[in-house]
Amino acid sequence: MRVLILNGPNLNLLGTRQPKVYGTTTLADVEDMCRAHAPDEQLSFLQSNHEGAMIDAIHAAKTEQDGIILNAGAYTHTSIALHDALASVELPSVEVHLSNIHAREAFRHHSYIAPVALGQIAGFGAQGYLFAIDALRAHLAKPT
Repeated sequence: MRVLILNGPNLNLLGTRQPKVYGTTTLADVEDMCRAHAPDEQLSFLQSNHEGAMIDAIHAAKTEQDGIILNAGAYTHTSIALHDALASVELPSVEVHLSNIHAREAFRHHSYIAPVALGQIAGFGAQGYLFAIDALRAHLAKPT
């Protein structure tokens, strides 16, 4: 299984950014956890604070990946462009959030990503990425 794990704005600051909300696990720690959880899978990681770079990565994934795990950060709640990119490539994707976005500010309750994702995992911290890997693996293993 080839999976792009794409992280959006401010996730490069994990470990130091609002640790009461996001914990002390760094993005490098998340990547290490994912590799340890799925050593036989081909995991590619990208973090960008730029929406266009994220869209380019999603487009490139169409021919290079079997699925996408996306933590779009704040773009989850604002980016129709990311929604359209995911819809265009037609790859199975899983939306991930470290915090429970539905227990936070009202503006975080709406996701432009959810309608084009297999599902959403929120509130389990870094463990959510591992759940997303398992969900994609199970989805891709289903007979077509």
